[in-house]
Amino acid sequence: MKAIETKELTKRFGTFTAVDHISFEVDEGEIFGFLGANGAGKTTAMRMLSGLSTPTSGEAIVAGFNVYSEAEQIKQHIGYMSQKFSLYGDLKVWENIRLFGGIYGLPEKKLKEKTDELLQTLGLESERNTLVDSLPLGWKQKLAFSVAIIHEPNIVFLDEPTGGVDPVTRRQFWELIYEASARGITVFVTTHYMDEAEYCNRVSIMVDGRIEALDEPAELKRRFQAADMNGVFQALARKATRGE
Repeated sequence: MKAIETKELTKRFGTFTAVDHISFEVDEGEIFGFLGANGAGKTTAMRMLSGLSTPTSGEAIVAGFNVYSEAEQIKQHIGYMSQKFSLYGDLKVWENIRLFGGIYGLPEKKLKEKTDELLQTLGLESERNTLVDSLPLGWKQKLAFSVAIIHEPNIVFLDEPTGGVDPVTRRQFWELIYEASARGITVFVTTHYMDEAEYCNRVSIMVDGRIEALDEPAELKRRFQAADMNGVFQALARKATRGE
C-alpha cells in the first residue's frame, strides 16, 4: 500500500488556485522531499494531506484514509512538526513529552516508558526539568521531531523543520529522520535547504501550484544538467510568476 496517493488534487481560494491538480504517490518508509519557492503551494498541499484543510477537488488517500471523509482518522495516524510551532516553551522538557504523548493517545504506562526512553535517547536526562525555551535551538528541533513520532505514526509531516539550525545540527537531525524511515515511518518533508534535498529518496518541486518535476535527486540533476539540487531548483524556480 502507498503511504500517500493523490490525483488531480486542487485547492482554490476564490479565484486563486493555490494547489493546481497535483498527482503523485509516496511509498511507505520513503523520505519524500516536497520543495518549492515561497508561494508555490507547499504548505497548502501539506494541510490538505494532513486532514487540516478540505480540497476543492481531486483525490487523496493518506495512510489508507480519504482526505474528504476520513480526515480525523488521518490525524490519528500521522505526526506533524512545523518550524514555527512544535513545542510549548513555558513547559519543561518532560512535560512537553507527556503532553504530546497524551494528545496522540498513548496510555499512561506507555507514556511514562516513552518519556524515559526519549530523554535517554536524546541525551536530555539532565535537562528533564529544564524549560524548553532555555534549550539550544538544535535540541528543541530534535525534541520536537521525537514527540511528533512518539506514537509511531504511519507518516510524519515536517514543514521546514531545520530552519535557522546550523549545518552540523541539521545533519544530526537528518540522522533521526533516517532512523524513523528505517522503522517504516514515511517522512514527508519541506525544506528550503537544497543540500537537504540530496538526503531524500525522491523530490518533487512545485512551481505556481503545480508539480513541475518529481524524481530521485540524481536523476533530476542529470535531467537539468545541474551540479547540485540548487541548480535544479533555480532552473525551475525561474518559471514562477507568483510569490508569497
